[in-house]
Amino acid sequence: MHQPEKPSPERIRRAREDSPKIRGRDLAARLGISEAELVAAHCGFGTVRIEPRVNDVLTSLGAVGEVMALTRNDSAVHEKIGSYDRVFTGKHHAIVLGNDIDLRIFLKVWAHGFAVETCDGGEICRCLQFFDAAGEAVHKVHLRPSSNLYAYQKLTDELQSSNQEPILSVKQRSAENIAKIPDQAAIVDDLREHWSRLTDVHQFFDMLKTLNLSRRQAVRIVGQDYAWLLNNDAVSAMFHHAAEDEMPIMCFVGNRGCIQIHSGSIKSVKQIGPWINVLDETFHLHLRTHHIREVWAVRKPTKDGHVTSLEAYGADGKMIIQFFGTRKEGEPERDDWRLLTENLPRIASSSAASGNTDAY
Repeated sequence: MHQPEKPSPERIRRAREDSPKIRGRDLAARLGISEAELVAAHCGFGTVRIEPRVNDVLTSLGAVGEVMALTRNDSAVHEKIGSYDRVFTGKHHAIVLGNDIDLRIFLKVWAHGFAVETCDGGEICRCLQFFDAAGEAVHKVHLRPSSNLYAYQKLTDELQSSNQEPILSVKQRSAENIAKIPDQAAIVDDLREHWSRLTDVHQFFDMLKTLNLSRRQAVRIVGQDYAWLLNNDAVSAMFHHAAEDEMPIMCFVGNRGCIQIHSGSIKSVKQIGPWINVLDETFHLHLRTHHIREVWAVRKPTKDGHVTSLEAYGADGKMIIQFFGTRKEGEPERDDWRLLTENLPRIASSSAASGNTDAY
């Protein structure tokens, strides 16, 4: 099928000048390009292409001091203010375990990087932006008034790419193939056996990989003693209860290249149109509630007793956002979190209970 011709860098820059307030992600969609192509078009106009050497970026960011880390997917935006402390790098993965900025990073996904400088009302705004091979945002780092500009400039100078062309080549993402369940009874028994033998929540991904199941398939067929369907308003209800009771929670938002985590209490929860927002001093979350197709409470065995998560899924079957009660390794689950999740309004869904996979 013939692909429409993409706009030139000049046209992209004019579109940005004509619509300075629209979010980059939305403007890119309007122009029929990826967000990374929108950013690349400004190379030489306040934007510098940098090498996405993730481990070097992470180890250098500590010197920059206080920043705002942003990770998002199509339905949720997770923002944390803090420093890149306790960085641990590796060949395939990296993690940041600071008191405020807590990340799980998958290095091979980070394909493009840019240092972006813009002017907003006379104020200069600086940030690092990283994208995957398809041009979708993976992670962004926004400087704050107290950030160390010298350390930031040193980082960007060291990573500056020799290629500063305003045109970016992105790869078309192939559709993900989710296997159908071949033998319903056999796979459910196998899943329940594997599930019952979990001793750590981090074993869950390997279990899904072994059984060739998506996360949503697994929660739909495992049985209501391990996973039960909730009303779609359960996430909003959880936020309001957690804020009112000052209950510390863990909030995970991720994409293919990065997962960002908030741990702690929340205070200011506001519903604005279809968005539910947490607007605290060092943590902002913006969640499109109308994107939520299903909400599940999921119980996983661990050596410290079972742990309960709250998981929201979109129409594509992918998880939008996930929550736990705050806990440390070796500690049991918080009683107040367990009580809350077990009393959120449930849905008696025949399709979910029977493991109907037509939606896949």
